[in-house]
Amino acid sequence: MILQALTAYYEQLVRLGKLSAPGWDDSFKVSYELRLNDAGQLLRVVSLLTEKTVGKKTVLAPRAMRVPAHEKRSSGIAANFLCDNSTYLLGADEKGKPERSADCFKACAKLHHTILDGVDSPPARALLAYFDSWDPAQAAAHPLLAEQWKEITGNANLIFGYEAADHSHSFVNDDPAIQNAWQTHYNDRSADSDMGQCLITGKYAPIERTHPNISGVPGAQSSGAALVSFNAPAFCSYGHEQGDNAPVSKYAAFAYTTALNRLLADRSHCKHVGDTTILCWAENAEPVYQDAMSMFLFGANEATGIQESDVQAALKRLSAGQTVPFLEKELSPDQHFYLLGLAPNAARLSVRFFLRDTFGSFAQNLQKHAEEMEIDCSEKEKFRTLPIWAVVNETTRTVPGQPAKPSPQLAGDLLRAVLTGGRYPATLLNGVTLRIRAEQTVTRGRAAVIKAYYLRNYPTELNKEVYTVSLNETTNVPYLLGRLFSVLEAVQKAANPGINTTIKDRYFNAACATPGMSFPTLLRLSQKHLRKLNDGLATHYDKQITELMAQLPESGFPARLSLPDQGKFTIGYYHQTQKRYVKKNEEE
Repeated sequence: MILQALTAYYEQLVRLGKLSAPGWDDSFKVSYELRLNDAGQLLRVVSLLTEKTVGKKTVLAPRAMRVPAHEKRSSGIAANFLCDNSTYLLGADEKGKPERSADCFKACAKLHHTILDGVDSPPARALLAYFDSWDPAQAAAHPLLAEQWKEITGNANLIFGYEAADHSHSFVNDDPAIQNAWQTHYNDRSADSDMGQCLITGKYAPIERTHPNISGVPGAQSSGAALVSFNAPAFCSYGHEQGDNAPVSKYAAFAYTTALNRLLADRSHCKHVGDTTILCWAENAEPVYQDAMSMFLFGANEATGIQESDVQAALKRLSAGQTVPFLEKELSPDQHFYLLGLAPNAARLSVRFFLRDTFGSFAQNLQKHAEEMEIDCSEKEKFRTLPIWAVVNETTRTVPGQPAKPSPQLAGDLLRAVLTGGRYPATLLNGVTLRIRAEQTVTRGRAAVIKAYYLRNYPTELNKEVYTVSLNETTNVPYLLGRLFSVLEAVQKAANPGINTTIKDRYFNAACATPGMSFPTLLRLSQKHLRKLNDGLATHYDKQITELMAQLPESGFPARLSLPDQGKFTIGYYHQTQKRYVKKNEEE
């Protein structure tokens, strides 16, 4: 299903003129140009590196170019046409293996002669003249290469350029005659391949033994990883080898990997949460759907000029089945949409989730998630609706200047729950509970997670009564105890302005788990704090304490609270504290 969807996406991009036909890679990273003259002599070496902003730094990055499709190499020698590394194009030896480097150059020269012999174009003749005259043994001493030898022979890809006698310049891969020669060679090389029925297209066609690599998944091998591979006997069956275990045609293998690499190269839509890389696309290949989904899940980018209120309004209308104007386009709730989550796994990629539904159905589930996560918060909060990454980060210890490190699988599990409307993973609640116990801090995000978790996973009438957006007057005992603890903390802060350590830091965990042991002590302390206040403020807080105590059962404080009841305690504490802050802001 994944490969079929990616192949269909590739074909739609080709129909729209956004991708080339099979045999070409539209976004291959190239670092240097080897510019040749008519005689095949090296005229100059031109850097193709461009400045790119990564985080807060500006770095030099290779240029993305359209080049002939590359061979998938392991340990053997396999030359590529027009664009390759220094070992193949220059015969450079930087690994102490001069014989192998010479063989690589010979293989590259043979490939270019095979394809270009008989091609009547100046760039083709210049290329063949270069391979006939170049001496790999003298490469390191060449005056144009010596100064930047380390950069050229490092992890860099090179491409040939051509400069005519009139000093006009072009890349050899742009020459129509060379392009036609390569396309003919690419189409003919499948003639000797094993034939079979493709699992993706259903057609009888040449089968691909080893699929092209997927590049751009953080944490995976820099040379690329495989989504489909069979490279050990344990993965094979019935005596089949490599791709014969799951026959996929050469066309389909090229199509799905090209589409996937394009999605991964699109940094504006390719998002990362934890170890999961999240990709999305619409069946009609309109990028506006990707823009909208990225904003729904991760918040609006200020550079787009879209406000968060606009994003939420669009989400609400889509969830109601209405067509929505967005970024000068129209979003249809009936458009089929896909979401794919990938994670690194050595030389392979793991699929965290793959979801297919209409855009409107995804919008309904996202709207449901937003409503369940809604909770009172300060006006200073950056997001009125918590993005997915912010929810995941609530389960981690935050260290200034360091990225959050959530559980590797949590991001995928949470996204699946949000997008399908399923139950939230237990690891989400566990992570938030552990952070509250460790830090004695109930943030807006942690309170929202507790509220949403119990509303969705345990939608009882009691939970609907307790887990509300703002403070409510329920008589649920754990919720009242949380409110009472917040009032007692407020009394201590009023009596001791500027205090660094409050009862929250010393007693929160104990009061939440074993209120019968903690609250008598806390109430005695509150009486001492009340005596430090003026009559009006003391009366105000004493009235709040009395009203809450009057709603508790006559049997006294419960000895212990279960984990669900501790959640109610936490929400009661948060609601009462938030109300106090809101009132303070209104007075100011």
